[in-house]
Amino acid sequence: MLELLLLSPTRTHVLGRTIGRVLREGDVLALTGDLGSGKTALVRGIATGLGVASATVSSPTFVLVHEYQGRLPLFHLDLYRLKEPTEAEAIGLSGYFTEFGVTAVEWADRFPFLLPRDHLDICLWHWSPTRRRAVLKATGPRSADLLHRIKRSWTSSRRRSRSFKSRRAVQGKVSGR
Repeated sequence: MLELLLLSPTRTHVLGRTIGRVLREGDVLALTGDLGSGKTALVRGIATGLGVASATVSSPTFVLVHEYQGRLPLFHLDLYRLKEPTEAEAIGLSGYFTEFGVTAVEWADRFPFLLPRDHLDICLWHWSPTRRRAVLKATGPRSADLLHRIKRSWTSSRRRSRSFKSRRAVQGKVSGR
């Protein structure tokens, strides 16, 4: 499990980008959280990590599915408006769980029994108007490997970021003399 406090929408995007960079074909992400908790913002970051322009990513609430082409195909689904499992089956939900791309499902908690057993749960909560709490949990060996890759990448990117900020602070003090 990985638990994070995301201090800004930018950090939510950075987490998504980190996830996108380590995704492999066949990975499935089950996104849950209240309205406005950052699910689509996270998917924008994931798309960026896969090499898709984040400006092209929007919530598929009304169309149910968006497909994006990047390093890997990204299938972005939104189950919010669906009321019955048969509706999810009618849009071909199971067909998006393929080895030929990655799948991000918003409102996955609507029909969890239709998801593959092995997927990465990503839960987002409001912490404050701009801050979010994110919890990532693996449900099987494949998603445990994905979670491990995310943790490793997140930790190394945080180290690089702190190192860069430290160097800038030192340079600022030196040039400020």
